[in-house]
Amino acid sequence: MAKQSILGRITQLLKANINALLDQAEDPQVLLDQLVRDYTNSIAEAESAVAQTIGNLRLMEQDHAEDVTAAQDWGRKALAASSKADELRSAGNTVDADKFDNLAKVALGKQVSSENEAKAVEPTIASQTAVVEQLKKGLEGMRAKLNELTSKRDELVARAKTAEAQKQVHEAIGSIDILDPTSEISRFEEKIRREEAKVLGQQELAASTLDAQFESLEDLDKQTEIEARLAALKAGGSPQAIEQ
Repeated sequence: MAKQSILGRITQLLKANINALLDQAEDPQVLLDQLVRDYTNSIAEAESAVAQTIGNLRLMEQDHAEDVTAAQDWGRKALAASSKADELRSAGNTVDADKFDNLAKVALGKQVSSENEAKAVEPTIASQTAVVEQLKKGLEGMRAKLNELTSKRDELVARAKTAEAQKQVHEAIGSIDILDPTSEISRFEEKIRREEAKVLGQQELAASTLDAQFESLEDLDKQTEIEARLAALKAGGSPQAIEQ
């Protein structure tokens, strides 16, 4: 029953569609890790079952071989006893001849029993041999599946690490245009232009402030002249005379 159970599990695991399982999984890596553990455990169980089945088969084969050997030995003993009975009967010793004939019959009976025992176990040996072959093939298939699972898991892990590395690179370069190697130079140049513009603005602002001061000074001079001319008019003089 145990052999049938493990054989059924092997068959079921061998029929598993790994790609379909991965497509349906929310986390393929977790699924692959679980499958690797399941296959590893099942292989260990299968190896134990196969070893036990092979051991039982070898014991039956040994018993069968012993029965066959025993049948052959009893056959030789029956022949020897029968030959001796014939020899004694030819010599006129019928009593001893009958004893050896009886011994020959006993040996023949033992031969028949041994042959029957050997024949009785042969179907079981054939059946167990077939089971062992199925288990061996199943084990090989499971080992191949395990290698496939391990390869897929390693590939998935490698791809995940590559994706993470690419993500870190993209985050590190930020807004740098990786297609334009002069992008950093352009950004630096733009920064300098802004600084230059700021300096120009400051210079222009300073210049406009200075012009305003001079204009204020000119307005003051003009006001002073107007006041002087007004005073001259009141004094009865002319503005032209004051200018002169």
